[in-house]
Amino acid sequence: MTDLIPAWIDGTLTPVEKLDAHLRGLRHKAVSVFVMRGGDILLQRRALGKYHTPGLWANTCCTHPHWGEAPLDCATRRLRQELGMTGLVLTHKGQVEYRADVGGGMIEHERVDIFTAVAPPGPGPAPDPVEVMDTRWQSLASLRADIAAQPERFTPWLRIYLDRHADQIFSAAS
Repeated sequence: MTDLIPAWIDGTLTPVEKLDAHLRGLRHKAVSVFVMRGGDILLQRRALGKYHTPGLWANTCCTHPHWGEAPLDCATRRLRQELGMTGLVLTHKGQVEYRADVGGGMIEHERVDIFTAVAPPGPGPAPDPVEVMDTRWQSLASLRADIAAQPERFTPWLRIYLDRHADQIFSAAS
């Protein structure tokens, strides 16, 4: 099955195979989710089988919408698929755009719809091991310190989000 995502070619939004969009560095749509509980953010460590940035720590969930899929539907779908999390109320925190080299000749050039959610107390995520090899809850201050000490352990987009868009993502009102 081909994974077609919305990407811009010559200014026109077009369905493009996901790997091709990354190899060509095409600007494309994406979704990122930050789930919080108390003062902590849920992070995921990407599975080693991922075709880019395997084994790196990222925000709770990030993905690309299918062609024709709404950002909120995409975020809800991937939280369920990657982390087994359902029933969360997602809040749209706006859009950001970034371009980053993710290795292997691939570029993420994304226009990202950012969502946040608050997880209730109780059992945590139930990650799909094909997608996620580990999870942890971490405070923003501690995460910033870890990224400063060992940036190579974190995805480029997570570093960009915290460096350039933290106020937008973590503000009480968008």
